[in-house]
Parts: sequence; C-alpha cells; structure tokens
Amino acid sequence: MAVEEVLGEEAEYLLGHRCKAILSDSLVHRSSNFIDEVMSQSDRSVAVLRNMSLMLGTGRLKNTGYVSILPVDQGVEHSAAASFSKNPLYFDPKNICELAIEGGCSAVTSTLGVLGAVARRYAHKIPFIVKLNHNELLTYPARYDQVMFASVRQAFDLGAVGVGATIYFGSQLSTRQIMEVSEAFAEAHRLGMFTVLWCYLRNDAFKTSEGDFHFSADLTGQANHLGATIEADIVKQKMPENNGGYVKLGFGKTDPLVYSELTTDHPIDMTRWQVLNSYAGRVGLINSGGESKGNSDLKEAVRTAVINKRAGGMGLIVGRKAFQRPMKDGVELLNAIQDVYLDESVTLA
Repeated sequence: MAVEEVLGEEAEYLLGHRCKAILSDSLVHRSSNFIDEVMSQSDRSVAVLRNMSLMLGTGRLKNTGYVSILPVDQGVEHSAAASFSKNPLYFDPKNICELAIEGGCSAVTSTLGVLGAVARRYAHKIPFIVKLNHNELLTYPARYDQVMFASVRQAFDLGAVGVGATIYFGSQLSTRQIMEVSEAFAEAHRLGMFTVLWCYLRNDAFKTSEGDFHFSADLTGQANHLGATIEADIVKQKMPENNGGYVKLGFGKTDPLVYSELTTDHPIDMTRWQVLNSYAGRVGLINSGGESKGNSDLKEAVRTAVINKRAGGMGLIVGRKAFQRPMKDGVELLNAIQDVYLDESVTLA
C-alpha cells in the first residue's frame, strides 16, 4: 500500500509537516526497547512489564513499540443491533477473536462476556484486554454514565493481560467514575495486568453552534493528563478536530501560550498536544478509529494512523471500520493501518 496514494491531496500536508513548537526530541519515542527504557523506570511490577511485553510482541507490529488493537465492546456501548446488524457474523465471540488474529492485531478488547465465552480457546493465542465498564443504552432516558459490568479479578481469572475502562470526563457523574476506575487500575496492577483508559469527554454543553468541543485538543489533552494521573498505561482518545474548548466554553483554567505558541490548527500539532499531556509519551496514546462510513473508511483510517504516528502516538484502536464489513475486507483494513507504522518513511514530525 502506498500511503501517499491513499492520502491523495492531503499527502504533502500530512507527510511533509514539521512540528515547530513541541519538538519530537522532547517526547518519549516508541521503539522495541520501550519496556526496558521507559516502563521499567516506573512503579509497575515485573508481571505488568511482562504482560505489556506480550502485547508489544504480538501481531504484525511486534517489537516496534506500536500497537494495533481490535475493540469490540460496541454491543453494549451502541447496542448489539446497531453494532452487528451490518455483519451478524460478529454476534459470535469466536469470530471477533479470529478477526484479531487474522488481522495481525496486538490484542483484542471486549466485554467480560465476549472474552469469557471463548477464553479457553483464544486467551493463549491473542492477548485479551477486558473492558470493565460500559454505558448501556437500554436505560431510558439515556444518561452519560459508565457502570462496572466486571471485576478486575474476573478479568484476571479468564486470562486477560490487561483491563480497560472509560471515564466520561466533564459529565456530572465523572467523580464517581474516576474513583471506581482508579481503584480498579490499582488492583489490576497488583495482579500484574496493564491498564487502558478511554479518556472521553461527555457533556451536552461541550457541543455548541461554534463547534463540538468533545474533540477539542485542549480538553482532550487534559483528559489524557487525568488518565495518566490514575496510572493508565495507555490512554485512548478521539482524534482532535478543533481547539480552544476552554476559551470558547469559558470554564476551567488554561494559558494563552497553548493557543499562540504550543499548538496550531494542524491535526498533527493538536494530536501532539494530546501526546504531551500523556506524560510526554510515557503513557502511550492510541487514537480511536471511529464509526464506519463505508467507502471512505480506508482513507480515514490511514489518515488517522499517519497523524497518530507522526505526532508521537502509540497506535490505533479500530473496531467498527473493521468488523462492520466482511472478514477479508476487515483484515485488509487492519493491515493497511499497520502498514503505516511499519513504513519507516512515515516519521515523527
């Protein structure tokens, strides 16, 4: 796959960009030695380092420091009907694991029920990350809340190497979620599992006539910083689409330098701000792939991978774009994303 051809008119804009405010030398770089050079300096146990090494040594991106993760928790987060009707094959957990394996992924992330249903068959073939909490949409009226569906011990018992969770930063219920997830992550580390935090923003006030600031670089960057504070080993974040959420919404605290000198409106610069807030890359940033839109999925996925890699991120976590199509096509899309991280010509900006 030629990255330039997929990017089309945006090729030079994305591949030729240089970050001038936050230089790449100020970041922790991804490499095959990331565990020894970076994570081993932390308070993580030998078992956590081993399980992170297992994930980083699996799939097509093994020993690069980058990851390609398949997440399929949408059966709860978006409803099973909305998620799997396009391809009912994935109502069966077996096929979720098969896609992750065939697609050369570093790990598969899903619910306790999905991974528990096939644990004895697949836990030794592809690293498992159990997503502990979910926002289910059967409650009416719907609300922005993440509820624990599983315990850390259950994830450990089925053979998971890591656990994941979401906090809806900005929501009225975020304080309880922060406390719950912080406790769960501490327990996961005690049991030797690494942690992944979905650092999402949720508040109706963040969406205005001037833009949807759920995707603002400054707000998502701060969400990443809070995630790193409760010792997430990896933070998952949406790709930034705008900036100045603090200013436009008129709340919280920021600094004019963020907007005048440290960021621009270029997507790589905005994503680098997310990386910087993730302890300068010590906590890996993985950006989400988003919903499937059909024919544009390949270009959007490759574009997101290029931005993430050049900004200093750790990889992509792509679900719906892969599993809402025939398995062969899903494998090809996952491989196209991985090819960006394997392409040595796509460098840090």
